[in-house]
Amino acid sequence: MSAGPAVQHDTAPVRAPQPHGAGRAPRRAGRTDRVREALRRALPALGLYAAARLSGMTVMAAWAWSIGKHPRTLLGHLWDGIWYAGIARDGYGLILPSPTTRGVIFNDLAFFPLFPGLVRTVAAVLPFTVVTAGLLVAWASAGAAAWGIYAVGERLYGRRVGTLLVLLWGLLPHAIVQTMAYTESLMTALAAWALYAAITGRRLWSGVLALLAGLSRPNAVAVAAAVCCAAALTLWQDRRSRRDWRVWTGAAIAPVGWAGYVVWAGFRSGGGPLGYFEVQRLWGSRFDFGRDAFRFIRHLIVARDYMAYYMAAAILAVALVALVYLALDRPPAALLVYVLVLTVIAVGGSSYFASKPRFLLPAFPLLLPAALAMAKARPRTIAMTAGALAGLSFFYGTYLLAVARVPM
Repeated sequence: MSAGPAVQHDTAPVRAPQPHGAGRAPRRAGRTDRVREALRRALPALGLYAAARLSGMTVMAAWAWSIGKHPRTLLGHLWDGIWYAGIARDGYGLILPSPTTRGVIFNDLAFFPLFPGLVRTVAAVLPFTVVTAGLLVAWASAGAAAWGIYAVGERLYGRRVGTLLVLLWGLLPHAIVQTMAYTESLMTALAAWALYAAITGRRLWSGVLALLAGLSRPNAVAVAAAVCCAAALTLWQDRRSRRDWRVWTGAAIAPVGWAGYVVWAGFRSGGGPLGYFEVQRLWGSRFDFGRDAFRFIRHLIVARDYMAYYMAAAILAVALVALVYLALDRPPAALLVYVLVLTVIAVGGSSYFASKPRFLLPAFPLLLPAALAMAKARPRTIAMTAGALAGLSFFYGTYLLAVARVPM
């Protein structure tokens, strides 16, 4: 497994950071220039991503209006979005028994605090409701995530692959979630930039971003695992790095956000330091090494159910195949550990089968093999593939929000 990137020849590799001048002004100017140049290179990818998601939301909105539903409600106040809005408005403390399933208790401590905290801040600063603020935070996060995904793809394989990687992420069948008031876009943004920092040697930044990511979602522990793995590999390969405090500090703080909330929520729930996992169990969610998932797949084979479940099974199968191809391509260890942990959590968790593709939404490195294959194809082939993916994404996203009656 290689620790460094392999850059294709379709574009010049991104230059490593150059030494700055002695004064503060030159350092700031140099940093600003680099950010502007990086943004300039990413603009085509960001434009394609924006076009894809705006088109998807337009199709969904047209269908929603035609059946008497409001697009803003579907995007900003549906399923988990209702819980996030409640936390942003009133804080933690809501506990409700399930009206349909005996023994299931919904506790808002299951939801991590970063997204509702940002929503509360935006709603306090700007004249918006928490629903509108949630959408603004989600959309800004989606843009930051697209840029971070491009940065990783460009760093490893060049601009063409980086652009296609972003486009593929924006055209996933369940990509509509990226523009909902959910936490996947926020986690993906922090994860992508943490991974970029890790593979470019910015150890302290990778730790800080992993800490923040750990406050966004339960499966964001994958970011901390990736950053710690990258730091351990650096310490093993380069003895001089053992005297670099940034390597040690970045690895030490990476899991603090996730672990800190888990411990706090556990005590808040009355269950002690591990009480958070009891909160999750009462929601019906626990790690059972995939037994529940395999039982549900068997159910889909012998019985009929909602289309969302069959699509979820197909996406899981494709993700597992993509994981194999990614591993064979020998990416940086941080990327492989990141997607491996996300995949294990998604497949090994019980219940909420239709939500498993959403749990894999931050696992953008799984799209690298497809992006590499498309980069070698003719423009016509790329256009036809993107068109087919767009049709599937727009149709399925509309179905999930406006038609399906299964939890996302």
